[in-house]
Amino acid sequence: MRPRTVVGLLLILGFGTLVVTSFKNQVGGYETFTQATEGGRRAHVVGEWLRDQPMAYDPAADQFSFHMRDEDGIVRRVVYADPKPANFEDAERVVVDGQMEGDVFVAEHILVKCPSKYNEERAPESLTGEAPPAAQS
Repeated sequence: MRPRTVVGLLLILGFGTLVVTSFKNQVGGYETFTQATEGGRRAHVVGEWLRDQPMAYDPAADQFSFHMRDEDGIVRRVVYADPKPANFEDAERVVVDGQMEGDVFVAEHILVKCPSKYNEERAPESLTGEAPPAAQS
């Protein structure tokens, strides 16, 4: 093979390896706080915001903190270096992306999973298979 072809193939192989490695790191599944602690790496933890625990925003440090319970029932304080996400109070579930530092989860991103604006009472006919109730006059 010509040297140009070998160099081209090596570049393609290197780029492909980089893409696969990067994609694998971004697509990992959800973990618990325990798994995130043991792994010592970046993790996605899904859980529930504890409304009865303190929640605070420190404008001087531009830091928002709250407490979250993961799928195993473990509660940890979550610290986020940005203001509180929009619709945070409406969240059914919260996904935090970051890593454990001691007993605190330091989040780089927060995804708020809000309840659907559709429910069984308001679901369109095409989804329920039923006709809406007739209007009474």
